[in-house]
Amino acid sequence: MFSKACEHGIKAMIYIATQSLNGERVKMGDITENIDSPEAFTAKVLGELVKHGIVESLKGPYGGFYIQPEKMKTIKVSEIVAAIDGDAIFNGCGLGLSECSHTQPCPMHHKFVKVRDGLKQMLETTTILDLAMGLKSGQTMLVRI
Repeated sequence: MFSKACEHGIKAMIYIATQSLNGERVKMGDITENIDSPEAFTAKVLGELVKHGIVESLKGPYGGFYIQPEKMKTIKVSEIVAAIDGDAIFNGCGLGLSECSHTQPCPMHHKFVKVRDGLKQMLETTTILDLAMGLKSGQTMLVRI
């Protein structure tokens, strides 16, 4: 459903958020090790999220990636998806057709619109804090052990 870049971006953001709740900045190597992601690929994705103001980073020996705890309450997963993948998942055709619309629907259009709208609502109402708290509580996981 999401691109690999988006999957890695969401996982990285969840991990950064859990560490930020502890007042820590996270180095790239720590992120990639804990979310099982390639370093160069993850660096590119996080660079895009920094550019969009979704996550912050500092260079130097005390640097790393972090999210202000208050900001975690407002960062919606939909913002991460839009920054990395754009809005095609919210507007695109389920079959990938360029001309699909309500007036000229593809065979899946009417059923896919319901799924797409439900996904959009879920992503727009879920914050990075919601996901980080699930991980911290042990109710969810990022990497299979």
